[in-house]
Amino acid sequence: MGIRILPSNLVNQIAAGEVIERPSSVIKELVENSIDAGATSIEVTLVDGGKSLIIVSDNGKGMTPDELELAVERHATSKLPDDNLFNINFLGFRGEALPSISSVARLSITSRPKDADSAWKIEVNGGEKSKPVPASHPFGTRIEVRDLFYATPARLKFLKASTSETNACVDILTRIAMANPHISFYLKDGDKKKLSLNAEQGELFDARLKRLSDVMGKEFGENSVLIDAQRENLHISGYVSLPTLNKANSLSQYLFVNNRPVRDKLLLGAIKGAYMDVLASNRYPMCALFFDIDPAYVDVNVHPAKAEVRFYDNALVRGLLVSAIRNALTVESRRSSNTLDINEFVRDTIPDFGVPRTEPAQEQVLVSDIPETLELKEHNPQTSLRPMGFNFQSAVVAPSRRSQVELPELEHKFSVKVEAPAAYESLPVAESGPLGIPKAQFHNTYIISQTEDSIVIIDQHASHERIVMERMKANLQKNGRLASQMLLIPEIVDLDASAKERILSLTTELNKLGLVIEEFGTTAVIVREIPALIKDCNVKQLITDLAEEIAEWGGEYALTDKLHHICATFACHGSVRAGRALNFDEMNRLLRDMEKTDHSGQCNHGRPTYIELKLKDIEKLFNRR
Repeated sequence: MGIRILPSNLVNQIAAGEVIERPSSVIKELVENSIDAGATSIEVTLVDGGKSLIIVSDNGKGMTPDELELAVERHATSKLPDDNLFNINFLGFRGEALPSISSVARLSITSRPKDADSAWKIEVNGGEKSKPVPASHPFGTRIEVRDLFYATPARLKFLKASTSETNACVDILTRIAMANPHISFYLKDGDKKKLSLNAEQGELFDARLKRLSDVMGKEFGENSVLIDAQRENLHISGYVSLPTLNKANSLSQYLFVNNRPVRDKLLLGAIKGAYMDVLASNRYPMCALFFDIDPAYVDVNVHPAKAEVRFYDNALVRGLLVSAIRNALTVESRRSSNTLDINEFVRDTIPDFGVPRTEPAQEQVLVSDIPETLELKEHNPQTSLRPMGFNFQSAVVAPSRRSQVELPELEHKFSVKVEAPAAYESLPVAESGPLGIPKAQFHNTYIISQTEDSIVIIDQHASHERIVMERMKANLQKNGRLASQMLLIPEIVDLDASAKERILSLTTELNKLGLVIEEFGTTAVIVREIPALIKDCNVKQLITDLAEEIAEWGGEYALTDKLHHICATFACHGSVRAGRALNFDEMNRLLRDMEKTDHSGQCNHGRPTYIELKLKDIEKLFNRR
């Protein structure tokens, strides 16, 4: 067969294969058109996950009969007034969405401009267009898409179950809603309401945070920091989570370029790099970031779906993003994610501490109705923390028998109390610092301190790990090398061939950090010096872990990033370990150092270093408020 021009309906179906993949693709194109039309309220209705019916209604500016006829023609658009693909100020611009949809489904559009007396309706079935006819409709536009892919049945087998398609529709509409907080969005699947986001009021940043909290959860709204940075023709704004609020994947990272939802490897890599010192490599922060850039410096015409972009200056975008996130995290560096739910913190029963238990009563009663279940014969007034090994709840199951326990038994099982030196006894709590005065160490791992209005629980290993890490970074930046300590007896560490090569490949970098390693035989290395800050660490375990982590990084990171990675490993091995008993001076010094250390709200792996329980929340458990 010779070369020929394909029929118009086949051309449209080919184009539809690029633009329309599933019902969520239809919703994306139609909702973006509604936003471009100035709508302030958009409602989406689905039947059978969108496979049978999709309805998108808006209160935008509407279309005249002549515009309706043009709208369903290929490459007809009102969004390129100067025919310049590098001056795109709308979400849509290709003029392919409506004709692509109409070529694979039954499409009807009813629209009424705000100055018109009546509405007009046009229908297109499988590419066959009818003439506009008068119809009844309020101001705005209503688009119905029925029997998606009826004209291309082979495409139907690629669609998933209705529930999966509905979830994909919710996801795409959610992403669009995040970028447009001043617009109301609603989605129904049959009679079930799946999404209801009312328009937010107020300034952009306030409205945006409210919308993000509605979509990403209240927890994100309470534990995120503002990003607002500008350089040349690029402005980056939005919110990123504290390192202690993280996920196991990057699905909670939302990126928008000129209000267009995108997925970009450059940007995702920059976010990962910005959190390198404060988050484990297998964890991901939550974020919603908005990139406003001159259209002349970004190409959104990479793919018909417009989910990919290309920047004119990648280095500028990446550099500004990394510095903006790191600066924001530094400002909030002593803040820990407040994710503790007081209701989850408490338990449902009071243990009997070694006394055999019988079946508890079935009905629940208030704590105030229960007779005293523990009679403490001794009480130490020197600490405001009663060393009881149980938690509290406003509604508990009443034990069937009373138990009596000596105070020394409780102390032996659950806590180690520390008496403060006399010099601290008269120190007002209000003058002790943000983390308060240490009162006790529980399980030789957690420090309990008291502030003026709260109780603070500190993880001693995680806290000291961050302190050591920041000291290493500061010394490295100031002196170009960390102080080292020569080992009296050098350590010989056996490694497999690949691990040995990985370690030796970074000999120069390790020397800068005070770790002097040489080759020793065919399967080992010899360690002659270690950083002075980690003099008490297990050297063999340190080298083994370091070899494994170097394999995980690969060649992805620059020199400075590699040095910080290694510092984090050193800090973990050279910090106060869980299980070590501390005296008062050691605990107090740890708290005071935390208050002066950047990023002390989280350890090097992104875990919180402390949790604060407000006195007002504790009092609620006892019905005192």
